[in-house]
Amino acid sequence: MNDDLDPDEVASVLLAGLSALIRRVRQVPVDGGLTMPERTALSHLDRSGPTTSSALARQVQITAQAMGATLSALRARGLVDRRPDPNDGRRMVLSVTEAGRQALRDKRNARMELIARSLTSGAFTRAELEQLASAVPLLERLAQHI
Repeated sequence: MNDDLDPDEVASVLLAGLSALIRRVRQVPVDGGLTMPERTALSHLDRSGPTTSSALARQVQITAQAMGATLSALRARGLVDRRPDPNDGRRMVLSVTEAGRQALRDKRNARMELIARSLTSGAFTRAELEQLASAVPLLERLAQHI
């Protein structure tokens, strides 16, 4: 590393910049109608597969009551399905419906389009766009080493 670069300072400004970007992307409303708790629950359920409400609450570290309210809203919109556990009929297992997967894709696409519009708004030069693109592999590698 260049002697003029302080790794602590690089870490500090990198974390601040990425945090601001992520916070802003999450704050700007996009079409899709998913609240942050709904998107979180749906994303975890999509990644982990069918599970119970209490297991999902533990996974995302919220109370069972809060997860129950979130899942009720998702079920009412047809984004989550609830069926008896084949191994224990007393428990209910939740899974993402195809409509739920589409809602996640729509939300991801809307956020990607939000960033793309910002990049093409004239606020960035061609050289800056190239710098951003070349930083992506470095950011991915950084994520793998944390």
